[in-house]
Amino acid sequence: MNKRIKLYMMLGLATWLSITSAKAQNFETFFKDSTLRIDYVFSGDVQHQQISIDQLNMMPKWYGKKHHLAELPIEGNGQITVRDHKSHQMIYRNSFSTLFQEWLTYDEAHQIQKAFENVFLIPLPKDTVDITVNLNNNRRESMVQMTHTVAPNDILIRHIGINHVTPYKTIQQARDTSQCIHIAFLAEGYQQIEMDTFLNDATIAMNAIFSHEPFKSMKDRFNIIAVMAPSVDSGTSEPSKGIWKNTVLHSNFDTFYSQRYLTTLHLKDVHDQLAGTPYEHIIILVNTNQYGGGGILNSYNLSMAHHRSFKPVVVHEFGHSFAGLADEYAYESEVIPMYPHDVEPWEPNITTKKDFNLKWKNLIGKDKTVGLFEGAGYSPKGVYRSSDDCRMRTNETSEFCTVCKLAIQHVIDFYTK
Repeated sequence: MNKRIKLYMMLGLATWLSITSAKAQNFETFFKDSTLRIDYVFSGDVQHQQISIDQLNMMPKWYGKKHHLAELPIEGNGQITVRDHKSHQMIYRNSFSTLFQEWLTYDEAHQIQKAFENVFLIPLPKDTVDITVNLNNNRRESMVQMTHTVAPNDILIRHIGINHVTPYKTIQQARDTSQCIHIAFLAEGYQQIEMDTFLNDATIAMNAIFSHEPFKSMKDRFNIIAVMAPSVDSGTSEPSKGIWKNTVLHSNFDTFYSQRYLTTLHLKDVHDQLAGTPYEHIIILVNTNQYGGGGILNSYNLSMAHHRSFKPVVVHEFGHSFAGLADEYAYESEVIPMYPHDVEPWEPNITTKKDFNLKWKNLIGKDKTVGLFEGAGYSPKGVYRSSDDCRMRTNETSEFCTVCKLAIQHVIDFYTK
């Protein structure tokens, strides 16, 4: 048996491929080599949620997966599913997480309703399709879903990314650009005169990621660009200090009133700046020396660029946005009830032991660094990690733990094999 597959099976990762078991699809049968970008609005509160369509957009070229089309490497907090309208056959699926779903775990969601932008990319279908968006709660139960029909010849689909493409520079070329993972570093809070600084920051961040295994050994499977989107002001907004900046992506600290939580809620602005560039995964670098960042699965990784912890933070957040890894640290008291202790989390690197057989149980005793360490997923009790320390736990650790390495390796293989 192939050594890598054996490791996956030991870890339980082989079960991920059965999350959606569907016959292999031929990309050219159902799709054109173009991208359909769908802008949604997710809104509501803890009692009621709603999914609405905002805008359909078409961009030249498709830079996502062209195989494993109806499979998921990671469950995520939600899925987007595409079915052929005539045959009802599933022809594409992807998973994601959103800030909206995270916000629903906060007290504010019990008091008011809010709306959040969300943007998803799918290959442009050749014929009419039915698209279903499903959002799950933290018990892995569906809380809302919506299905809509898209005809690719709809005259109101906006064509973007053809003219006025944001300038970009390729900083890492994949060995095979037709079968690779496309990443875009995107500037936020850099004025036009600061673009050399941004390019240097993007190179530092890229090198930091590729200094970690398994990224280091699989570097030639990544194609990476730096997208030079200029801002009017330098820096980012800091609401708790009364500082508001006019930046291209409108990022800010104090997300959900957490001082270090640096995000942008303007997903359409993000994708507008990337339209016409070769991208799928997004890393936003923010021109600030204040500590902060955030990472959302298959949405974006956002990190400050000029704090001394820049390199470990951008790698940590990429673990979230690219591989769906959970935070492995815990608070003294659980202030965010993100993981119910009677439900097994979908993230591969934490467990509540409710379905531990699907995680790293078979690695215990075979790898001396792997075990069960209580305290993870923000909870000091009832949630466990696989090792004493890991890049998903502290900034001081120099590498990912064994379980996280295998999880990342699985995702890379999924996209590129």
